[in-house]
Amino acid sequence: MEMEKVPAAGYRIVGLPVSGFDRAHLANNIRVVGRLLKSLRLAKKTIREFKPDIAVGVGGYASGPTLWMAASLGIPTLIQEQNSYAGVTNKLLAKKASKICVAYEGMGKFFPADRIVVTGNPVRQDLEEALGKREEALKFFGLSPDKKTILVVGGSLGARTINRSIQGDLDKLFASDVDVQVIWQTGRYYHEEALKHLKAYRGMPVWCSDFITRMDYAYAAADLIISRAGASSISELCLLKKPVILVPSPNVAEDHQTKNALALAGKDAAIMVADKDAEQQLVPKALEIIHDDERLRTLSRNIATLAHHESAERIVDEIVRIIE
Repeated sequence: MEMEKVPAAGYRIVGLPVSGFDRAHLANNIRVVGRLLKSLRLAKKTIREFKPDIAVGVGGYASGPTLWMAASLGIPTLIQEQNSYAGVTNKLLAKKASKICVAYEGMGKFFPADRIVVTGNPVRQDLEEALGKREEALKFFGLSPDKKTILVVGGSLGARTINRSIQGDLDKLFASDVDVQVIWQTGRYYHEEALKHLKAYRGMPVWCSDFITRMDYAYAAADLIISRAGASSISELCLLKKPVILVPSPNVAEDHQTKNALALAGKDAAIMVADKDAEQQLVPKALEIIHDDERLRTLSRNIATLAHHESAERIVDEIVRIIE
């Protein structure tokens, strides 16, 4: 995605061939090492040409060789750790970093405490404005102001388990004694399958699409959100003060989505349903919560306490201080 978005914004981008280690198939790591060495050389060449005042790593495989080479060339570095559990790469890079910006309290167990700054994660600027748009949001989706609304999101490509959970329990969602409506973002890979399942439920209160162009409206309309537990998603949900059920993806490095979800669930700021349990538990849990107004208020109140405002500005302030 960034290989398209960054040039479109008018900036040069250099892609590095680096990839993660394959813990399941160790023989494949010979190629991984080769790509890492090539990435280190390319990062060094790019840094020497560009002559930056600082190198900033925001996660992803490319941050490793880039910040490592920057530090070796005497250029100050800043890490932005988005998750509640630091990955191996960031723990190594932190040894030479000038500052480590984090989104969660208690990150001193991973990084030098004197270099940690709690900034939160940058999020879309229009999100907080969405909170006052419920009426127009419901009109946008063609839904009723008199029903509770469940928003289901799984990213632009989609989340297989979340989609299968919704598909498998459409009877429960649209039972005659269940007064709810659904905004269902399937993702690109699962949209056609979802539409096939919905043919038997024509006239039911559901808006279904592979992509939501107005996420501000989707959030504004929602009384309860079902989502993966990526760092950016959680930061947005905290700002929105919305009750959420998190279904962490099991297919991410070091299982950081589960750790993110547990960080919220431990503060009663979210409900966590494990991916392996979702097809049996997700919809029943959502229907249990959506009709419990006191539970909704508690979740909303607790998740709001974890929000960080103006995170991007605070990170930029740290960058400027280092350069100056």
